[in-house]
Amino acid sequence: MANQTIFLFLCSAILGLLSCSAQSPTMMLSTSPQQIQVLNHSQREIPESLQLFPIRQNGQEGYINSTGLIIIEPKFDEVSGFSEGLALVRIGDKWGYIDKSGQIVIKPNFDSAYSFFEGLAAVKIDGKMGYINQTGKLVIPPQFDLTYRFSEGMAAVRIEIDKWGYIDRNGKIVIKPGFGDSGDFHQGLALVRRDEGTMFINKTGQIIIKPSDGFLRKFSEGLAAIRVGNKVGYIDTTGRMVIAPQFNEGYDFSEGRALVLTDVIGINWKAPLTTNTKYGYIDKTGQMAIKPQFEGAVVFSEGLAAVKIADKWGYINKTGQIVIKPQFDLPSAFFGGLAIVYIGDEWGYIDMTGKYVWNPTK
Repeated sequence: MANQTIFLFLCSAILGLLSCSAQSPTMMLSTSPQQIQVLNHSQREIPESLQLFPIRQNGQEGYINSTGLIIIEPKFDEVSGFSEGLALVRIGDKWGYIDKSGQIVIKPNFDSAYSFFEGLAAVKIDGKMGYINQTGKLVIPPQFDLTYRFSEGMAAVRIEIDKWGYIDRNGKIVIKPGFGDSGDFHQGLALVRRDEGTMFINKTGQIIIKPSDGFLRKFSEGLAAIRVGNKVGYIDTTGRMVIAPQFNEGYDFSEGRALVLTDVIGINWKAPLTTNTKYGYIDKTGQMAIKPQFEGAVVFSEGLAAVKIADKWGYINKTGQIVIKPQFDLPSAFFGGLAIVYIGDEWGYIDMTGKYVWNPTK
C-alpha cells in the first residue's frame, strides 16, 4: 500500500496534485484501462519545482534530494510531495504537515488532508471537509461532503450528492451548487457537468461554451479536447474548433505537444497489412509532430515523455528520438530532473540520462 501511495504521488506530482488522494475531478473522453492510465498522467498541471523526493526505507518514508542523498530520514508512516513549502505526512492514522527541514509545523490532527494550493489546504474533521491556512488555523469550517483544491481563487465543493458549486477563499458560496461534477478553474473557465451535458462556465457561473453531447477536457495551453461523435478534436477558449475531430483519443497539451491515439494502417505505415491504434503527439496546429507508433505514452515534461515499446517503457525527446531505452515496467513523468520507474514490484529514481540516483527497492 505504501509503495503504491508513493508511486501514485509521483505520477500525480508532475500533474499538480500533491496530496494523499486525488482532489481534482475528471470528465474523461474514454474509460478503457490503458487510456485511463495515460489520462491519469496527463490531466493535471505541473506543480512548483520540487527539491525533495519521497522514498521508502525499512517500512518508513522520508525524502532524498535530486542526487539521491537522504535529506529527511525515513521516519513517517506515509508522506506526500511538497507543495508551497509544506508536505503531508501520516503518523499512525492522522495527517499533518512538515517543512523542508522535516520539522512538524502542523500537528497530525486530521482524518485526511490534502496539499496546499494558493495558501489553503482541505482537511477532514469529523466527516466534513474544510480548509486550513499554512499556520494550521481553520479558516473555512468543516461543512462540505467533498472539496477540491483552490485554483484562481475558487474551489469546487460538494454540498450533497450531485450538488457541486464553488466557494471563494472566505468560504462564501459564489456559484450555487447545481452541477453533477465540477473541475478547477483554468484560464478563467471551469469544466462542469449537468444532465444536459458538459460545458464551460466562467467565474460568475455563466455558461461560456454551451453543453456538448460529447465529453470535454479542461483547457491546457489554450486548447481543450472535445469528442464529437466518435472522434476527438480541440477547441479554443471561445469554443471555436481549431483542430478538427480526427483522433480516437486526445489529451491535454503540455510543452506544445498533445498525446493522441489514432488508427495506424499497416506495419511501419505500409498498408494494407494490419489496422491498430497507436499513440503519437500533435502540435498546436494539429499536425502530427511524432507519428503514432507507441503502445502507451505519457505527456511531455521537462522535454521528455515516457513511451511504451514492446511492453517496456523508455523516454523520448520532442523529436521522437529515444533517449532512454525501453527497460521499465512502469514510469512516471520527469519532475525536478527525476522520474520514478518500476522494475517488477521494485521502484527507484532515474535522472534525465537514465542513470539511477536511487536504486530500485520495494
